[in-house]
Amino acid sequence: MDLGDLHIFRSVVQAGGVTRAAEKLNRVQSNVTTRVRQLEADLGVELFVRDGKKLHLSSAGRLLLDYADRLLELAQEAREAVHDAKPRGLLRLGSMESTASVRLPAPMNEYLTRYPDVSLELRIGTPRELAAAVREGELDAALVAEPIPGAPFEKIPLYDEELVIIAAASHPPIKTPHDVAGKPVLAFEAGCPYRQYMEDWFASSGEMSDRVIETSSYHAILGCAVAGMGISMVPRIVLKTFPDLKLLSVHALSSEFNVAPTVFIRRKGAISPKVAALIEVLTHEASVSGRVTPRRKDASAALQSFAGRPRAIAPLPQTGGSKRSKSGKSASRAGVATAKTDRRIDARSSANR
Repeated sequence: MDLGDLHIFRSVVQAGGVTRAAEKLNRVQSNVTTRVRQLEADLGVELFVRDGKKLHLSSAGRLLLDYADRLLELAQEAREAVHDAKPRGLLRLGSMESTASVRLPAPMNEYLTRYPDVSLELRIGTPRELAAAVREGELDAALVAEPIPGAPFEKIPLYDEELVIIAAASHPPIKTPHDVAGKPVLAFEAGCPYRQYMEDWFASSGEMSDRVIETSSYHAILGCAVAGMGISMVPRIVLKTFPDLKLLSVHALSSEFNVAPTVFIRRKGAISPKVAALIEVLTHEASVSGRVTPRRKDASAALQSFAGRPRAIAPLPQTGGSKRSKSGKSASRAGVATAKTDRRIDARSSANR
């Protein structure tokens, strides 16, 4: 078994068949078929269940795919490490909608300005979707809200988001779930951690709304709340993006329910220079902005736990002076970062968060 065989095997899985994999790899179909059968012979198991011309992963194939992803990723990181420790190449980053719209613009503008050889692909999704993408090797890293299983990931806490209840401006004060008993709830689909926080809040008082209006964006939630269609629990930071805040009433939660940690995750193992540099920029920005969670490790300690390479990271300023102000202005341009026209940002909105 060699890396070439694993690469062909993974390509067949990703392409959904030998023919498409051969086209993608620029190989003849018979060569791809032969390499797959040689890999099966070497391992002594069938990696695919063959149903006519269709291929389905066997249980052994699914197991091998996970190892193939990790081995090929480590091999690529090893090549980068021995040839060039400078951050470069495509950075595939995932984020929730709220984090991408408010937290990321300034640090990502700073990051792309410091490392012009890195291009960014930003994917928006739910924490569950993003964690799965990181686990499967589709993303290099992601920013997600807890709870996230720790076993497959390295985690660095970044922010403690304050959660609040929102309703129409004329709504009476909301102090407990009893104050909104029976009212419709505005929320994302199941799987959103903020929806789970809200359900836990209701359950703490033995209440639960039987009318849930599911939406796909915070703007829809805020607009519906203004119209009096229901109440919702949201991170306070999303209110910064809403121009008609006076049309909403914002209600504080008790300390048991008002904090939602956001963490940076990546798969356990070796770390590439581009990801190490990203960790440094994000932790530094969170620290100087005063938005860092008290439970976050010191940035240098976090980098050491990620087996980072300090030589790959340009020194960061020690204060948040003019450098941050400049970044903030640049970040107001369209998107997360458009400082250079040769940077490619492909924002995929599979599910708005």
